Formats: sequence, structure tokens, C-alpha cells
Amino acid sequence: MVSSADILDVAVARLDGQPREGQRQMVECIDEALASGEHLLVQAGTGTGKSLGYLIPALRHVIDTGERVIVATATLALQTQLASKDIPTALAAVEATTGQRPRTAVLKGRTNYACLQRARDGARPEQDSLLGAASLQATDLGGEVLRLREWVEEEVACGGLADRDDAPAHTPRAWQQVSIPTRECLGQQCPFFDECRVELSREKARDADLIVTNHALLAIDAMHGGTALPEHDAVVIDEAHELVTRITNAATDELTPGILERAVRRALDHLDDDLGADFLTASEDFRDALDAAEVGRLEHPDAQLVAAAAQVRDVARRVASSLGTHKDDAERTQTLGAVREIFDIADRIAALTDADVVWVSESEVVGRAVYVAPLHVAGLLRERVFGETTTILTSATLSLGGNFDAVARTVGLIPSELPWRGIDVGSPFDYGRQGIMYLARDLPKPSRDGMSQAVLDQIAELVWAAGGRTLGLFASRRSAEQAANHVRQALPSFEILCQGDMQLPELTRRFAADPEASLFGTLSLWQGVDVPGETCQLVIIEKIPFPRPDDPLMQARSKAVDEAGGNGFMSVSATHAALLLAQGAGRLIRRTTDRGVVAVLDPRLSTARYGGFLLRSMPQFWVTSEVDVAVEALRRLRGAP
Repeated sequence: MVSSADILDVAVARLDGQPREGQRQMVECIDEALASGEHLLVQAGTGTGKSLGYLIPALRHVIDTGERVIVATATLALQTQLASKDIPTALAAVEATTGQRPRTAVLKGRTNYACLQRARDGARPEQDSLLGAASLQATDLGGEVLRLREWVEEEVACGGLADRDDAPAHTPRAWQQVSIPTRECLGQQCPFFDECRVELSREKARDADLIVTNHALLAIDAMHGGTALPEHDAVVIDEAHELVTRITNAATDELTPGILERAVRRALDHLDDDLGADFLTASEDFRDALDAAEVGRLEHPDAQLVAAAAQVRDVARRVASSLGTHKDDAERTQTLGAVREIFDIADRIAALTDADVVWVSESEVVGRAVYVAPLHVAGLLRERVFGETTTILTSATLSLGGNFDAVARTVGLIPSELPWRGIDVGSPFDYGRQGIMYLARDLPKPSRDGMSQAVLDQIAELVWAAGGRTLGLFASRRSAEQAANHVRQALPSFEILCQGDMQLPELTRRFAADPEASLFGTLSLWQGVDVPGETCQLVIIEKIPFPRPDDPLMQARSKAVDEAGGNGFMSVSATHAALLLAQGAGRLIRRTTDRGVVAVLDPRLSTARYGGFLLRSMPQFWVTSEVDVAVEALRRLRGAP
């Protein structure tokens, strides 16, 4: 009988390689978990080949049981990578060894597919002046929309899904003109329902044995009673260190004056004067209350903003009732969907329950906004995911402080209720020989006033020693810009790229293309840059990436742990920081030939009580607190005399 290990051998041979020990161990453990129904957390270091490590036992399970398996990864980009690269390799190996070829499909959220009703004749009222027929060709946006509409028809003609990833180059604003929010979908009332690309994607998924989706759609499926995904026997969650954040984001609602006013404008044409005036008044009162509110968490039921949200909720209920259901009026039906969404969000804000955190935020892009997010997602995951199907979680960073307990707790895996085990299959890298971790014990502690001169000078010294070749990871855009400006002045012949100078894909392309360039940036670089080789021989971590002290959601979660008798700082802030530190330090070694230095310029990693927990969560490099040792190592790496 052909085993998963046999299939792995064939798959890796097709890639001109041999299975790594950790990859073999991963395949065996997942085989056992799928057979026993026990939940499993697998830490597989960068370079292990974890995609094949879980795809092959998942496909083998499909063949053996006839049951469907869901694979959920963090982003749409990772879905595409699996579908275009890893799954074809795994399928070819499975077919070569078993004679069977399971069916696979990629499934995304509704707004990732074009809507035929919107693309053909369903322009919103606010589009009229912008995209009128006479002026459609005259604007860049109009040209984009025309190209998208033509592409949609080509997709329909050839049986394609009209997936946004396959569309011609376009802006988010243009895509909005050919896609539709979930709540505004006409469903079976749509005149183009028989050709609907979303329905076609779901039909393909129902016919598939293995479905690749993302964390957000997994969250939607959990929140809405299993309506987003077909029935399945097991779930594999890749990049599981991001799961809590992605699920939280999917369950977070936002209400701004602009969102509310657009819904009001759409509804006015369908309402009598009195109800229309009430809706306008509720919208204006909400704006006034939001302007008067303090930025931060909203906790008092008698707050003016809570009352304003309740007023919006009550009027939106009446508006929805008045709009009713009109099967032959697409615009009215879509307006009803938009109003119902306003009702749901306002209702969550006004309820101010213990299960939600509500806060006011202000930014240059959005302006003032109210957000409402779940205090915890552990219960949702425990009841709607782990409680219903065997689940495998895998990532390069799941073991924090030397064990899996912290991550398991955040996703709701409680041993007394749901048996689970964690296993670290290791890494093909020898971190102790390939890298040095420099801990700047003698630098000043971080302060709110920005980086000290000593820190800035040491950044410049390290970049000089490395000859560029530096990825700088900073806790804020302000710090990244401050450091970039300092190094540019201190080392005028060095190219220092900084997040915000241009679009991130272009920045990372230029960084990868020029071995002597350096790239400084914030959160998206801690996890999103994969540049092996001499381009990245130094990773600078400015300070421990604790959550911002004014982050209302993190504050609320920490407070809840404290009130339950736990340690909120360690459970929330330290766990958050440990994940990011592990990810950030992991940018240095991406293949077995890489060498370099990770420099952590926050002395608390060496001196604070929680420092040991954080250090145990990071790759186990050789450690020094002497800057001269790091400088000389970097000079030798670049071949300096």
C-alpha cells in the first residue's frame, strides 16, 4: 500500500531534491492526526517544505476516506502560490503513485469575483456623474472600468471565474464598479444568476475533494453557520500564527459618517419625506456625536455616541421595513442590503456588550470612525472550527517561549475540552552556525520621544559594516523615517529605501535587485519580505514590537485576562511581541547558504524578566552583546579588508 511518505519521495524528486527529515516527520504526524481526529499544531521552520508536508497527507486522506479537506492560508497571494505551484506538484505525485488524481479548487470571498449585474447594467447612483456614457472614455478610471467590463465578458465566454487576480491592471476604485458587497447581492433574483461567477466558483468547490481558501472565508463560514464552505472532514490552517488576527479582522465592523451618508443617499429615492428626513437627521447626529467623542475605547452606555448609534439603528430598522423586498427592482434590493448592514453595525455599537470592544479612531485617510471587534475569537474557533472538524495548524512560528501553550490558548484549544498536541519538526537551518544575534544591552531603553542619538549612531555603524544589505524593522513609520534620514546623512553613498517612498512591491523589488541597498519599514516588512542571499545579511530590530499602549482591543484583551486571574501582559502583549520577533528575526536566514546578523537594539530583551520568554521564541542564533563582534562579522561577510 502506498504511504504518504512514498508520495512525498516522488513529489520532492520531481523538484530535483530529497525530503527533509522535518518534512517526513510532518507528513507522518499529520497522517496520524487525520486518522485519529486529534487536533495538531505543527511548527515547521522556514525551508522545511511544509506546503507539501501537509498537502500530501491531506490528499491521501481524501483518497482513503472520500471526505473533503479544506486548506486555509492567510492571504489571497498564498492561495495563488499553492494553486499554481505546490498543489500541481503534489497532485502529480499522488497520481503517479496511486493512479488517482483528486479534484481541487480555490475559493475566495464574493468581492474577489466580478458581479455580472454590476458590470453589465448595475452602476450605483453615485457612479452616474463619474462614469456617464459620454465621459466614460475621458477618465483614467472610466478606461479601467471599460477594460474590466470587456474582460468580464471574455471570462464568461470562456467559462472563467472572473477572479480579480486574473483581471487587467486596475485600481481598487475601478474594481468596486464591477463587484458587489455580499449584503447587496441579489442572489436568485439577479437576472444573471445562471451565469454568476460566484455561484460557479462555489459549484467548482462543491465538486472538489480539496479546497484552498483563506482565513477570512474560514471566519465567515464559522460566523454564519457553515454557509460559506462546503461540508468537510478536516481543516488544515497554514500560516496559523496569523489566524487570530485574520479572524478578528473578519469579525470587525466599521462605521463612518461617509459610509452612513452614502447609504442614506441611496435610500432617499425610495422613502417618503418624513422617513427620509429622520434618516438624514440620524446620520447628522451620528457625525456630531462622533466629532465630540474622545479617541479610544467606548465603555459607557450613556455616552452620546452610543445614543447616536442607537438612533441610527432604530431608523435603519424602519427604513429596511419600508424598503421591503422588490424582486424586480435591483437598485432597491441592493439599497436594502446596504441599510441592513448599517443596522447590524449600529446595533453592535449601541449594544456595547461584554463580548465586543468598541472604540473611536482617527486617521488621515479615513478620518473619524467607530470600530467594533470581538473581545476574543477563541470561543468562535473552539465551537465552530475545532469542535466540528479535525484541524491541523502549521506555521514556522507556533512555539513561543519553548512550548505551544500560548498559541493554543489564543485559538481556543483547551486540553480538557479538545485534545491536541504540538510538535516542532525543526528547521533545515543551523541557526547557531549561520547567524549571530547581537543584543544591545548597553543602549538606552526606548522612549516615546523617538530614538536616541546612540541608537541612531549604532544603526548607521551596523549598516556601514554590512555595506548596506540591511532590512530595518521598526515599530512605527516615524521611527523608520527617522532612522532612514539619519543613515542617509551619515552614509550619503548608501541607498536607503524607506517604506512610504513608493509602493511596497516596488520597494522590495529594488531591495532584492541591489545587494547593497537597505530597506527600512514597519509591520508589513516583519512578515512579508523573503529575500535570501547577500541582499539581506543584517536585520535590525529597533525595539520589541509590543502592541501600542493605546490599542483599545489589546488593552481590553489584557484587562480581561487580568480580571480572570491570569497575566494579561504575558498572555497578550508578550505573546504578540514574541510572534513578531520570531517572524522578524526569521527574515535573515531563508536558505542553507545564508549568513548574517540580527541586531536587536532594545536592551529590555537582555535585562527584563520577560526577555527569556521572548528569546526562546526566536531562532536560536549565536548570541553576543558586543557590538564590535557584530561589526566585524558583518565586515567579514562582505569581504571588507
